[in-house]
Amino acid sequence: MTARYAIYFSPQRHSPWWQFGAHWLGRDECNGAPLAPPELSQFSATDLQAITAEPRRYGFHATLKAPIRLRAEHNVADLLAQMQTLAARLRPVALGPLRVTTLGDFVALVPITPPEELVALAAQCVTALDALRAPLSAAELARRLSAPLDAREQELLQLYGYPYVLERFRFHFSLSGPLAAPDAQRVMQAVLEPVAQLNATAPLLLDRLCLFVETAPGQPLVRVADVEMTA
Repeated sequence: MTARYAIYFSPQRHSPWWQFGAHWLGRDECNGAPLAPPELSQFSATDLQAITAEPRRYGFHATLKAPIRLRAEHNVADLLAQMQTLAARLRPVALGPLRVTTLGDFVALVPITPPEELVALAAQCVTALDALRAPLSAAELARRLSAPLDAREQELLQLYGYPYVLERFRFHFSLSGPLAAPDAQRVMQAVLEPVAQLNATAPLLLDRLCLFVETAPGQPLVRVADVEMTA
């Protein structure tokens, strides 16, 4: 089985934050349609397309459970049923204002003050759904271990197939791929005003678990289902 499945948070389709993120990346992750990019003084449309190429494949999202392959005895219906069970006991989390920053060499949006409930919610997504996850292949494990991971991150990788979970989790929406510092600064300047307007007019609520699928390695991920939190 080559398909991988991810549990992300993405704002409700056509909502203000979704409009911002999807147009910034230039892709509707629900149907794969290209979207017109914003008109920017800092970048041409061609430059912005290159800057956003890496996150565009994943769609505008924040990771709750990174992409996994399913065990042979499970299928996507099992995963969706487990997501529904989980969402029924999760409460929506008000994210508060977001700020634009750099995480390593890429630009992202993060909560100014991460809510305490956020790490616990993400941890439940990681642990409650992990029984469906197939172990990493030798190639996948080697690729992950090629990154500079500390001892705890290596332990989390072995336990959950991904190193940045539990206390190493950091909620974020990626806005770029790797950039040199001057380009990263220009990206940050380009989104400061629209992000400030959204913070003022459309406070963001993490209120759903979104199922994304990568049908084959390297293919764009597609958002196939939203499950709203109802606790």
